[in-house]
Amino acid sequence: MKYVKVLASLMLMFMVCTAFTSNDKGKGMYIVGVSASFTDSLVYFTDIQFVDSVEVDKNGLLPMRDQYSDQLDIYLEHKLGMKDRTCFIYFSEKKAKLEKDIKKMKDKYKKAGTSILRETGDDFKFTKAVEY
Repeated sequence: MKYVKVLASLMLMFMVCTAFTSNDKGKGMYIVGVSASFTDSLVYFTDIQFVDSVEVDKNGLLPMRDQYSDQLDIYLEHKLGMKDRTCFIYFSEKKAKLEKDIKKMKDKYKKAGTSILRETGDDFKFTKAVEY
């Protein structure tokens, strides 16, 4: 009977400890923002940033991705005075894949020679989108 109580208490302690561990470890997404304008030759790129606790949905799309592009649009409009810009984001679970895609995009802009590429710098940070 004594062994049963010890075994039951150990199992209870194990269940309590595992109940409070986070299932979100390792979940997150790398995001980079790009902003261009039809009336301006400046193209802005953000740094590649890791946003914690974000996952793609069953279709492989980032939920509430419009909020991330809005964050960049608001930053550029209020901080740099750049109005009427088209902002879009790229995302991936793997940073290396995203770096490769952005490098390819920057090379195309440079090859065309009609755009001036700029970085937003460390001032801009994406924050996790909130569902309303």
